[in-house]
Amino acid sequence: MIRIGIVDDHAVVRAGLKQFLGEQVDLRVTGEAADGAGALQLARGGELDVLVMDLAMPDQSGVDALAAIKARFPELPVLILSGYPETHYATTLLKQGASGYLNKECDPMEIAEAIRTVARGRRYITPAVAEMLADQVTGDSDRPPHEALSERELQVFLHLAQGQTVGQLADSMCLSVKTVSTYRTRVLEKLKLKTNSDLTYYALKNGLIQ
Repeated sequence: MIRIGIVDDHAVVRAGLKQFLGEQVDLRVTGEAADGAGALQLARGGELDVLVMDLAMPDQSGVDALAAIKARFPELPVLILSGYPETHYATTLLKQGASGYLNKECDPMEIAEAIRTVARGRRYITPAVAEMLADQVTGDSDRPPHEALSERELQVFLHLAQGQTVGQLADSMCLSVKTVSTYRTRVLEKLKLKTNSDLTYYALKNGLIQ
């Protein structure tokens, strides 16, 4: 029996997933959470084989939650189930430790199959994501600039794009203002942008925030 934790800020999504997965003889939902803090608590409880997590959450982004979980529980498979298209986040999050990435519009049976795959210690990669990864290896991809950001740079970028100041970000990430300012400068350089407003526009245009 594969024990599953579901993390999504919409109760109706959690309920729907729990009902569907409960109909599978080898799958059982053993925990639920609505935010990143709850996701970490589920992982800490140790009663999970797979964590299925959304990206958009009220207290922190799924990017931050993934980083926190993989830092403390590197062996726990995390399957991202997001409303964002694969082209926006999939390859970046796979490189940062996610075991798989699915869009919420996928067939429910694909979610079940992905859970079984990552529970065996393998990555679940859709054909579209496999093609993107292959393009990156061969250098044939016209991938967007944000995919070149490091994990920390991506975190800083998304928080700044959503209106946080450097000071607020320094407090929440337990970093110095100088360090966060350095990350901000790198992000602006890599994205060829000049201001925080530019970051917000870029993120909205590319579907990275709502």
